[in-house]
Amino acid sequence: MSDASTFEPGGLAIVVGASGAIGGALADRLEQDPQFAQVLRLSRSGDPRLDLTDEDSIQAAAEAAKATGLPVRLVIDATGFLHDEEQRPEKTWRHLDRAKLAKAFDLNAIGPALVMKHFLPLLPRDGRVVFATLSARAASLSENTIGGWYGYRASKAALNALVRSAAAELGRKSKGAVCVALHPGHVESKLSAPFGAGGHTSYEPDEAAANLLRVLHDLEPAQSGGFFDETGVAIPY
Repeated sequence: MSDASTFEPGGLAIVVGASGAIGGALADRLEQDPQFAQVLRLSRSGDPRLDLTDEDSIQAAAEAAKATGLPVRLVIDATGFLHDEEQRPEKTWRHLDRAKLAKAFDLNAIGPALVMKHFLPLLPRDGRVVFATLSARAASLSENTIGGWYGYRASKAALNALVRSAAAELGRKSKGAVCVALHPGHVESKLSAPFGAGGHTSYEPDEAAANLLRVLHDLEPAQSGGFFDETGVAIPY
């Protein structure tokens, strides 16, 4: 852990998806961190409102962040879509559906990409700045040996590709920048409720948040563009 792992004091931390289990836990912990003067919680039900399917709301939320007058040092996109009342992960290609695939990509890739579009320009050129988004180990092409979960895997893999490109561009602007995708592990939440941990460790939201913040604290600019699990180990794309 080096000096580059600390943020300059007095900055703004932003959590997108703060109404969710992991997002709320992240915001709670960041509010206790003396490195940040303020934590901005953003969600569809928040004020300002941020809806991943509404770019105007994303832009307005970014403008609200800028209006605080605080340098934005940390942005965490803690959003993600796996299932709802009408949609479950596909077990076979026979379950593929155009509208359901589009919804997965809209919420897991396109929406987060627009968050990058409007929030990455707020990061200062100087000092340590971090953008992180929640991906999933299921997105790893190298580790996918059992198939299934087509829309979730593909949309999160697309998110990883977007992060990789954004990291390269952000690095040209700010030498102290870290832009990464994170796998939080199996977290007890509405998203994971219908599915077991599959033999993996299961975390309560607060524990998962602590793990993720620890990983972000330890990452260096040279690791920007990477994909890491909750212990800080790189996951192959």
